Amino acid sequence: MLVYPQLESGALAQYPVLKTRRTRTVVNRTADGSTLRLADPAVETTEWLLRYSDLSDAEAASLQEFFEAAEGSLRTFTFVDPAGNLLAWSERFESDAWQKDPLLTIDAGIADPRGDSGGWRLANRAGGVQEIAQTIAAPGYYQYCFSAYVRSAAPTMVTLSIAGQAAECAASSRWTRVSITSSGAAGAASVRFGIALGAGDTVEVFGPQVEAQSAASAYMVSTRGGVYEGAYLGEDTLTISRTNVNRNSCTVKIIHANHL
Repeated sequence: MLVYPQLESGALAQYPVLKTRRTRTVVNRTADGSTLRLADPAVETTEWLLRYSDLSDAEAASLQEFFEAAEGSLRTFTFVDPAGNLLAWSERFESDAWQKDPLLTIDAGIADPRGDSGGWRLANRAGGVQEIAQTIAAPGYYQYCFSAYVRSAAPTMVTLSIAGQAAECAASSRWTRVSITSSGAAGAASVRFGIALGAGDTVEVFGPQVEAQSAASAYMVSTRGGVYEGAYLGEDTLTISRTNVNRNSCTVKIIHANHL
C-alpha cells in the first residue's frame, strides 16, 4: 500500500493547508415547472494544496522518493487528511463505524462543552472493562493523537488506546479534554482507537478525534472520516528548492475524486 509520508515532526503538512471540496447537485425540472434538487455525493472531489518550507534534507528526500514511487499522477495512494478528524461519525456512537462491547450502554443527547447536546453517556454494566472503539484503514507506523472530552459525576479513570498502547486519563465533574499520542504496529494497514471504562463506571464523552500528528487541535465534527484511499498527485512534476543548509521548500497538490 502506497502511503503519503509524514514529516519528522509527525505531521503530514505545514499550515496553512488549502483544502477545497467540490460537490454536485442534480436538478430535475418536472412537467409542472417545479424542480427537485438532490446532492450527488458520487461526484465529490477534494483537493489539498500543501506548501512546505524549511524541510530538512531527509524530509525532502522522503517526498522525492514518494513522488517517484507514485510515478507522478499515475499511481494512487492512501492520504490521511491533515485538516480533518480521521474518525467517522464522531457524534454518532450508535453508528456501525463504532464497535461496542456488549455490556456497555450508550445514551445520546447529553449536554456537551459547546452548550449543545452532542455528548454521550457511557455506562459499564459488566464486572470487567468494556470498550467502544473504531478501526480506521490508515498506516500503522504513523504517529497519531487520539483525544476526547470526558466528564463524570464521580471522579474516575478513562482509558484511551491506540492499537494496544493505552493511557489512563482522569475524568471529573467538569469537561476535560484528554489525549494519547502513539503509533500502531509498523506493518499494519489499520489502527484501532478505543475508549474503555472500568467495571461499574459511568462517563460522559464528547468529541472523539484522531489526527495524524503529535498533539490535538481544535475539535472537528466528522461524518465520513479523514482517510482517503485512491488519492493521487495533481501534477507530474515535483520541484524542491534548496533555501539554505538542510532547508528545502516545495508545493504538493493532492486530489481525491469519488467518481474515479
